[in-house]
Amino acid sequence: MSYEQITTERRGEILIITMNRPERLNAWTPQMSREQVEAITEANNDRSIGAIVLTGAGRGFCAGADTEAVFQNRISSDEAGTASADEPGAMTGGVDWVQFLRGSKPIVAAVNGPAVGIGITMILPCDQIVASTNAKFGSGFIKMGLVPELASSRLYVQRLGWGRASDFVLSGRIISGSEGGQIGLADRVVEPDQLLDTAVEVARSYAANPDLQLRMIKQLLTENSLEADLSLVQRREISMLERCYVSAEHKEAVTAFREKRPPVFRP
Repeated sequence: MSYEQITTERRGEILIITMNRPERLNAWTPQMSREQVEAITEANNDRSIGAIVLTGAGRGFCAGADTEAVFQNRISSDEAGTASADEPGAMTGGVDWVQFLRGSKPIVAAVNGPAVGIGITMILPCDQIVASTNAKFGSGFIKMGLVPELASSRLYVQRLGWGRASDFVLSGRIISGSEGGQIGLADRVVEPDQLLDTAVEVARSYAANPDLQLRMIKQLLTENSLEADLSLVQRREISMLERCYVSAEHKEAVTAFREKRPPVFRP
């Protein structure tokens, strides 16, 4: 498929999706979001793809929402006080971005440069965030007279803890990729020339495993991360284990173990 604001590249079983507006530091637009959703949906439906890497072209990852394409148009419109499906909070086309990513094949963010506002909140639901030492993080919403979206007011606290999350979003300050790694905003921090290869290798370690069980585990982590009822947590696990026991993936894993060979989970 042809896209205007993203590009896609295959590296074996890994699909790399690159936001491609380098002249604007890949500032977010509704069109970019629609193209991301289309590309991720295609990857989810392609059995030969095991995991996805999301990154940015040029020296930026995503410098927040495009001021003209989003903020100015909203202020000037007759619906300035409403939250429509084409606004960053709802992403685009009515897609629940957080639910969409949590239900997707594993996704690794490779943050190559500035990631501000929606440039961060769009990747908080990812399974891993790998940052370059050239990366910069900033919440940014408070500087625009806004509040965070995409469930980030919870996800920030889960990642950073109460005090660090409060400081990050209330100040709107910009921090380095290295500090992002120190406080938990990034899971790994590497040198710029190692970023994409590292992200692909991380994604490949997930792609080596069966799709059905990968998505089940993601669902369990999502549903159980704040669940206080441990009996319910276990019931959810048992329900999925029962499905796993009769799955072709479990049978292949056991057979491969007995035959002392690597399992084959995808074409």
